[in-house]
Formats: sequence, C-alpha cells, structure tokens
Amino acid sequence: MAIERLDDLRARLRQEALEHGIHPRDVDLLLSDVLSMSLASLYAHGEIEVDASRIEPSLRRRYAGEPLQYIRGRTEFYSREFLVDDRVLIPRPETELLVETAIERAPRGARVIDIGTGSGCIAISIESERTDLRVTGVDRSVAALAVASQNRQQLDSRVSLAASDLFDAILGTFDIIVSNPPYVPQPEYEQLATEVRVHEPRLALTPGPRGTEIIERLLDQSHARLAPEGLLIIEVGYGQDEAIREIAEAKRYEIDEFLPDLAGIPRVVVLSAHAW
Repeated sequence: MAIERLDDLRARLRQEALEHGIHPRDVDLLLSDVLSMSLASLYAHGEIEVDASRIEPSLRRRYAGEPLQYIRGRTEFYSREFLVDDRVLIPRPETELLVETAIERAPRGARVIDIGTGSGCIAISIESERTDLRVTGVDRSVAALAVASQNRQQLDSRVSLAASDLFDAILGTFDIIVSNPPYVPQPEYEQLATEVRVHEPRLALTPGPRGTEIIERLLDQSHARLAPEGLLIIEVGYGQDEAIREIAEAKRYEIDEFLPDLAGIPRVVVLSAHAW
C-alpha cells in the first residue's frame, strides 16, 4: 500500500500521463471513479491521503491504449450517460447532429428506426427528446444489443430493440430511417489510432474498401421501407459527400440537405426517395 497526499498523487500522475501521450484530465476522471469522489471534491480536498495503488490497474489499461470510456464503462452523449464497453462503438460528439436532425425532421407520432443502433445512444436520445415518436433500434450484433438493452433500462426508455442485418428481420415502413453506419474505408481503417483500431469493434467502423458499402445497401433497402414523405438521415465520413451524391443519384434519391458538423465537415445527409 502506497499512501500519498491526493494533490501530490495527482501532480505525479498527471505528469506521467503527459509522458505517455495521455491527457492529464484522464487521470482526474479515473481518480474520481476509484475514490468515488466528484471532480470538484477531488480538486478541493488535495490534503487527504489515499492509496496510490488503487488507480494503477486503470492507468495501465489507459497507457496500453484502451479508451477512457471503456475503462470507466460509460460516456456522455446528448446530455445523458450511456454505458459502453468493447461490444459497441464509443459515441462521438458529431453524432449528436444526427440526433438533432431526426428530432427536428420527424413529424408528430412518426415511426423511426435506427439502423446499427450499437449502444442505443441514437435511438434512446431521439425517443427521450420526442416521446411522441415510436422508435426502434436494430443491430446485427446481439452483443451490442445487450448493451443497448442495459441503456434502455437505465434511462427508462421505451425504445424497441431487435436483432437484424439492416431490414432483414424487420417488417413495415418508417417515416424516419436514421443510421450512423460503418463508413471508414478499409485503407484508412488500417491507419487509425491504436485506441480505435485495436479496441473498438471493427464491424462498427469499416464496411470494406470503399467505406460506402453499407450505405449503398441501406439505400437499396430503404426504398421499400420509407413511408410516403419519409426521410433517410445518415452520418457519413470526412470527404465522402461527393461519393454520397453520386450514390444517391444512381439509387434514385434526392439529397434534401447536407449538414456540416462543428468542424465544417459535411457530416449528416438527409435524403428522400424518388418514386419508382
């Protein structure tokens, strides 16, 4: 047992984190978890003595490249706390734009489906903000759906969950089809940081060499699944906007809008289907 003053321990570990290329705030968050203290209490009570060995297992995982969110078992998305682990993709801030767009565009009482729901963060956020909507989340991964089910229970959500590869096991039509599909081209995936490439689920990140393979399948299947006046709202990757325009035209969709994220990158595309 190595007893240290909290302020001394923080200073030492924050410097150590920098030497490992890790943000010092990660140390504070992990300390707050293992000591069951809020960040405010952590900062205010530097004089208390703590057992430094309690944080060592978490730091070893972090220094080995494991994402902070997996170590903590949770992350914030759309002002709510979601459980996450290596069965699901970690929600990114830019995906909140996808949620905002669906919330704004969905007519009252609409039927909404989230394709590739993962942790359930998109479906649950939409339903929590718009309780008039009937929201379903589907994923081909049963393991991911187990996490989504935990989040549904924790956040008291009424979202329906189902195992399905896109629409294969789903009946009916939808007013809004929303998806954050895997869209990283295979060559780019191989260059991703270890934190992402090694620890996050591959199936949630890359669909193949082009990066648009799942999007193409989704557009093919959505023609028969969109209700009249229905919309397809998809998150896409950096530099994919021109490819998406070409795919949409080839598959008889009209692009209503391309919405940029906070970095100005075209991130969310809203499509409507031409009549066949």
